Amino acid sequence: MFKGRHFDRSVILPCVRWYLAYGLSLRDLKEMMAERGISVDHSTIHRWVVHFSPLLLERFNRRKCAVTGKWHVDETYIKVRGKWMYLYRGIDSTGDTVEFWFREHRDLPAAKRFFRNALERHGRPERVVIDGSQTNRKAVVSCDAENRLRDRSRRAPKQILIRQSRYLNNRIEQDHRRIKRRVRPMLGFKSFASATVTLAGIEMIHMMRKRQARYACNPNPPIAEQFEIIGAA
Repeated sequence: MFKGRHFDRSVILPCVRWYLAYGLSLRDLKEMMAERGISVDHSTIHRWVVHFSPLLLERFNRRKCAVTGKWHVDETYIKVRGKWMYLYRGIDSTGDTVEFWFREHRDLPAAKRFFRNALERHGRPERVVIDGSQTNRKAVVSCDAENRLRDRSRRAPKQILIRQSRYLNNRIEQDHRRIKRRVRPMLGFKSFASATVTLAGIEMIHMMRKRQARYACNPNPPIAEQFEIIGAA
């Protein structure tokens, strides 16, 4: 992953981790590295975040634990180029992240893509809790029907139970806040592509804090150690 890089892994990984995990700007990180005798431009750190976040997330997902069969699904708003865009998110009954999907529009195709990704990665849930959105309801019904049609088992799977209630979805509303808390100091993203990969990295940090991955050497490692493990994988 780090072959051919001018800087060593011991420099790149902390910068990426600190930026994704804490309310630090790229220029803050530049100053912090300068105090350690390392001269690196803030634009270089940004390129590291954009390049390595998807790679680290892919390695993290290989270790990701299974989720429960009761999901809470909702979308939240993220500003990109001064325009609001939408981060679809799902958590299970224990608060673990199921799936996330960032899109420019809040519509049926985006909601269906989110649910297809979640079903492909985690299988069929027993129940999905959503707010009053009819778009999300249609997406669940449609993806559920597609999934049952593809099922090859002799016993037809049960339909996914859908519960619509804004009050039952307080759990995921609270979970959104942890993501928004990190995004807020960034004052908006400059491009959709940059927002997509950075949000993926922030979601990965959030899952690390929830201890959602398996590690043979240590069942409960801190975030720094988790970064080192997946960075060396």
